[in-house]
Amino acid sequence: MDFLAELRLRGFEGDITQSHADRTVFATDNSIYQVAPQAIVFPRHEADVIRVAKLADDQRFEAVTFTPRGGGTGTNGQSLTDGIAVDLSRHMNAILEINVEERWARVQAGVVKDQLNAAIEAQGLFFAPELSPSNRATIGGMIATDASGQGSVLYGKTRDHVLELKTVLLDGSTWHSRPLDTAAFDVAKARPDRVGAIHRLLDRIRVDDAELIASTFPKLNRCVTGYDLVHLCDHCGRFNLNSVLCGAEGSLAFVTEAKISLTPIPRCTALLNIRYDSFDAALRDAAALMRLEAAATETVDATVLALARKDSIWLEVAEYFPDDAAGPPQGINVVEFLADDEAALAEKLARVEGMLAVDLGRSGRRGYTVAHGAVAAKAIWSMRKKSVGLLGNMPGERRPVPFVEDTVVPPEHLADYIAEFRAVLDRRGLVYGMFGHVDAGCLHVRPALDMKDPAQEALIRDITDEVVALTRKYRGVLWGEHGKGFRSEYAPEFFGDLYSRMQQIKAAFDPNNQLNPGKIAAPPGRSLTRIDAVRTRGALDRTIPIAVRAANQDSLHCNGNAACFNFDPDDAMCPSWKGTRERRHSPKGRASLMREWLRMLAERGVDPSDIAVRARGQSGWRNVIDVVRRTVNSWSARQGKSDFSTEVKEAMDGCLACKSCVGQCPIKVDVPAFRSRFLELYYGRYLRPAKDGLVASLEHYLPAAAKAPRLVNGVTQSRAGRAVLGGVGLVALPAMTGIDLVAEAARRGARLASAGRFATLTDDEKTRSVAIVQDAFTSFYDTNVVLDLCELLTALGFLPWLVPYRPNGKPQHVLGYLGRFSQTAARNADMLNDLATAGVPLVGIDPSMTLAYRTEYAKTLGADNAPNVMLIQEWLAARLETMPAFDAATRSSWALLPHCTERTNAPAATAAWVDVGARLGVDIEVVASGCCGMAGLYGHERVNRGQSEHIYGLSWAKHVANPSLQGRLAATGYSCRCQAKLVDQAMLPHPVSVLLAQFRANVAHRAAWASEMPS
Repeated sequence: MDFLAELRLRGFEGDITQSHADRTVFATDNSIYQVAPQAIVFPRHEADVIRVAKLADDQRFEAVTFTPRGGGTGTNGQSLTDGIAVDLSRHMNAILEINVEERWARVQAGVVKDQLNAAIEAQGLFFAPELSPSNRATIGGMIATDASGQGSVLYGKTRDHVLELKTVLLDGSTWHSRPLDTAAFDVAKARPDRVGAIHRLLDRIRVDDAELIASTFPKLNRCVTGYDLVHLCDHCGRFNLNSVLCGAEGSLAFVTEAKISLTPIPRCTALLNIRYDSFDAALRDAAALMRLEAAATETVDATVLALARKDSIWLEVAEYFPDDAAGPPQGINVVEFLADDEAALAEKLARVEGMLAVDLGRSGRRGYTVAHGAVAAKAIWSMRKKSVGLLGNMPGERRPVPFVEDTVVPPEHLADYIAEFRAVLDRRGLVYGMFGHVDAGCLHVRPALDMKDPAQEALIRDITDEVVALTRKYRGVLWGEHGKGFRSEYAPEFFGDLYSRMQQIKAAFDPNNQLNPGKIAAPPGRSLTRIDAVRTRGALDRTIPIAVRAANQDSLHCNGNAACFNFDPDDAMCPSWKGTRERRHSPKGRASLMREWLRMLAERGVDPSDIAVRARGQSGWRNVIDVVRRTVNSWSARQGKSDFSTEVKEAMDGCLACKSCVGQCPIKVDVPAFRSRFLELYYGRYLRPAKDGLVASLEHYLPAAAKAPRLVNGVTQSRAGRAVLGGVGLVALPAMTGIDLVAEAARRGARLASAGRFATLTDDEKTRSVAIVQDAFTSFYDTNVVLDLCELLTALGFLPWLVPYRPNGKPQHVLGYLGRFSQTAARNADMLNDLATAGVPLVGIDPSMTLAYRTEYAKTLGADNAPNVMLIQEWLAARLETMPAFDAATRSSWALLPHCTERTNAPAATAAWVDVGARLGVDIEVVASGCCGMAGLYGHERVNRGQSEHIYGLSWAKHVANPSLQGRLAATGYSCRCQAKLVDQAMLPHPVSVLLAQFRANVAHRAAWASEMPS
């Protein structure tokens, strides 16, 4: 592309890509559409943006189009383009200045809202406009859509907090926009350049069309329309160009920097959680609730609540939404009250609760709870924030999709409006979920459609047209919160005579219609994009055969909500995204690539199941032919003749298989699962590296290696041995302990388990028995943890049994040896299920290996054939509940860094460590942390070692180095403890070892406790 070559020649210092993989990842946002850009550029600083804009103004390139992009969370295709995407989030994401005294911050456009709030929380301040994707939405994107959300009645929208903007116009000129007094405004109008022309035009519109503006724009809290002509002058009468730029969706200029106001964090908060007989009752009660001096009133329907019950977030909020005799509530209102002190808050609540006590049972109210404090409030608001994602996880091919999901009407008409809205959907037999900001008259409605069905895709037009008419009837707008994007085609109808002025504004800023064309407004003679003239994801997905779709739902159902782009280094979600800041290295990115790869296979008539058969091995001459074919393909790839599958594999190789996506993605996108399937298919066409076979066989040869640990360690730990292993791609391998686990466990009261021995147990012995399922890494590399568990269980009065070692198969699954994994899993499951028939519970130590029985085993063997293996803390928490409390003479305090898989896929199990510790005299605090960067095999691969340590440095390093945690930091994952030892020489114990040490230290109390135990 000539433009890109010229851009580099002019000194552009950022990144430029035209790869198929990157274009695929940038082809989607959180909307129904899929539009691939021709290229993506990532400016490193404002000078790079100026270079892009100046070159765009060159007559040679006036047909090239550009669209700014931030977090990519838009629901209406705002940042999608078939031109050049200009990503301002990868590099331009610095917080430049914070002024606590004057309460403002200066930030680059790519700063994430929660990133800023985390930086100013200690000063008692926050950036107020609230929105659900706050952990990945950029402030530049918020400005582009004039974003708002929960609490907008109190805090307003983004433009209410924008003080100044630095912008780059499409001729390369820059403008620092801020409120201008009369003298400064006259100076701006007198300029002979594009800046002057823009100010003169807007001044003429402001004066000549004042009455038209007043009559056209509705008097609503949420009226996101773009080119906000109502607020061209602020309350002091100063002209403010920012009102036009906020909500313009990047169609006028590139916003590179913003100075924004900050708001004091409310000191005291409480949420009133009211339950209703029906969603209609919740809506109709809103008018009464709005008179209660509430900061925010949010509503959620029964559909979303039912989905929330299946999500990990429900553990944190269930107590606030109890069922009653009539069953689960059919709707809720969450009402927030704020105050400067607890006395004032208590007074507010007393007044409100008094009113509710009188009216309880009326207006469809069933009851209410009160959540006090910031922690409880955060949990409930987190559930509300996840509503969009929860809806996306609705089972079946019909999934709730955004296209009429942010309409706004006057709040007093909301219930009647929604009744008619529901009739529009009910007439078509559609399922839908509803939630939103009832105090602002904004409700999010997502009808469930299978966009792969052309007939259902056609409903987008029918429903939108009908909803537009309905919102006009109630004097509302179609786009109350999430911007216009491809819905801009309705702007001429909405604005009427005023639309021609908006065309003039667009032409003044962007005469060649190069910036995000077809959205908000088009210059005279140009048209807006129609909603049914844009290719959708469903239209592409329907080209994939039904059987292939059914086998790949864990990638195909990704709806682009981008929860995986969470900025927080202390959140486990997707360490590879955090480590690289490249969107293809994220669950959304990898799911997009998998979809595109499957589509391309279908286009060529290739059935993935045929490749899988080849990958699992041919016999005789077919195998010889297959090896030759894979050798030729691999040689061609090394010569640069690779196909799209090699780009997909590059993204898959960056995955740590930590499974945080499975636990934290609202849609449950399962990257490790489809990555394994992809690798199996990929290596049906290409040769595998030698290290894969070595690692896949590791569990099988460890028992033999354990008989000669000095010899094995001599190889893996010596300089020569490390050089050989490095040659095949493996580094930093741990040493075997050399401890005879079976013999040493017997000395601690643990015998080797067998079905025959279990059959001879008395009822009392069986009640006290527990079988420890071995995993390769703890048993052979961290043997003392197993021994500590045996000793602890014995000391607690239980009868520990050691299950004979069998390979688990997890490494095989991670590497895509799915045929071999199926065989390994079947053999292991047979043994474990045979033991389980005796009624003795099975427990495992390492979270990653143990949780494989619930996921990989269940998917491969079927849920009924997967053995039930509990994590040790789950079993202990349940058993200790029935035992007398242990009154420790001294209590110890420990901080726990859980394994990513455990934290995200078994959150209740993570919390169980706190309960177990409390029973045994150990106060355990679970530390918010990201990934350690090891994740089993990943950190031991030479190609990944540098990135592994980088990821460790993002979160774990600061916790391990924290002086307040020195000597009292524990970790549950074997790979995590291995990484801390490798990088920081930190020896982190397993919590089992911590509990044992505490139990040993309380000798006298152990005797007293034992005397209370039932015989």
